[in-house]
Amino acid sequence: MTVNKKQPNPIDIHVGGRIRLRRTMLGMSQEKLGEQLGITFQQVQKYEKGTNRVGASRLQNIAAILGVPVAFFFEDAPGDAGEGSTEGLSENSSTYVVNFLSSSEGLQLNRAFVKISDPKVRRRIIDLVKAIAADSDTD
Repeated sequence: MTVNKKQPNPIDIHVGGRIRLRRTMLGMSQEKLGEQLGITFQQVQKYEKGTNRVGASRLQNIAAILGVPVAFFFEDAPGDAGEGSTEGLSENSSTYVVNFLSSSEGLQLNRAFVKISDPKVRRRIIDLVKAIAADSDTD
């Protein structure tokens, strides 16, 4: 039996995707993250693709740099018992979020939204977007 190159573990791919998601949400480059970790941007790329597994101490360091708890990287992971609701989304919620934040509009919207400190203003923006989405459904 011939074994081709080992395929990355789905959990490693998921964790890498969450690293990329958070890094891009912060507007941080792979080079900058690598610098802070003392590794090359190519190593960061391998982590983000799931090609290389992230060790526990390195993941803890990445979490600290990106300002999230380690658990963030495992939210909605493959095999997760469905603790996180997808709120009616047809896609897995983390896939949906990653796809949205990979778009130019998603990144711009997220970066602008997180700069709003007033929770009431944030809530009004969410209500506005929901209303606009509901209006476009009735057209």
